[in-house]
Amino acid sequence: MKKLSILIPCYNEEENVVPISQAVIDILTKKLPQYDYELVFIDNDSTDQTRHLLRQLCSENPRIKAIFNARNFGQFNSPYYGMLQVTGDCVIQMVADFQDPVELIPTYVHEWEKGYKIVIGIKTSSKENKLMYWLRGCYYKMMKKLSDVEQIEQFTGSGLYDRSFIEVLRKLDDPIPFLRGIVAELGFKIKKIPYEQPKRRAGKTKNHFYQLYDAAMLSITSYTKAGLRLATITGTVCSVISMIVAVIYLILKLIYWDRFPAGMAPVLIGMCFLGSVQLFFIGMLGEYILSINARVMKRPLVIEEERINFDADSKEEEEEILSAASLEHGGKDEI
Repeated sequence: MKKLSILIPCYNEEENVVPISQAVIDILTKKLPQYDYELVFIDNDSTDQTRHLLRQLCSENPRIKAIFNARNFGQFNSPYYGMLQVTGDCVIQMVADFQDPVELIPTYVHEWEKGYKIVIGIKTSSKENKLMYWLRGCYYKMMKKLSDVEQIEQFTGSGLYDRSFIEVLRKLDDPIPFLRGIVAELGFKIKKIPYEQPKRRAGKTKNHFYQLYDAAMLSITSYTKAGLRLATITGTVCSVISMIVAVIYLILKLIYWDRFPAGMAPVLIGMCFLGSVQLFFIGMLGEYILSINARVMKRPLVIEEERINFDADSKEEEEEILSAASLEHGGKDEI
């Protein structure tokens, strides 16, 4: 019997973890009864009642498992680490707030059985804030044009990933992984499933401006050379313009020595312009160096504080081994 792993990262989702677990299990038992399953929550150091509720869920159902991070390791590391911990033949990742519809699970599995190693959800529209949806669309289009790798528009990371893909992720050894870029980069056979993104069921989004900026910078520094190339080109153009202006200024001063005042305005304008350009690209260069520094330090993706119900798998394996050994021993006695 094949096993499905459902991975749900969460952070302060006390209003959603119980309903999402019930919805997922209901879909699996009714629409996919021929599969074994595990439902894995990875909690990114929630400060509300999320962990308490997860402990209750795990105590009531051994197929529900939980990993508690020692601290908040960010919106990319935690889900990526969770994908490496599951035991199923495939893993389906979705958010806890119902913005990834649970009704897509049977569709994902059906396409997986056809041979697709990766089946992902693509937003065709959204019931979230219209401005945010438009800004995200602009970001995806920009990344698609700037990136050396063909990026996937309106892909948030939700989808089904085959065990073979998980094993590749395990070998990457990337301390700051950007899953959306990795999916586009590795070249696995991908099936895209369109859907309309619903509103959050409850609670507030945890993606504030800093996290969105962090995501954008990670994708830019990981999958584009545009920042560095733009700095080089802009610096060259500004240098050429400055040299031309300087030569013209010198010639005019020599020809009209008494009538052409030096003045401070051109000097100040030039200094402010060149200074602002330099500061912008120093900041961009710093983003690249920050990304390189994080990769060089080789820090772990996540430090676990606690995991629940994962020992059930090892106990089942031990029981199967003991059962096989007893059968073998019994057969020898009969001989």
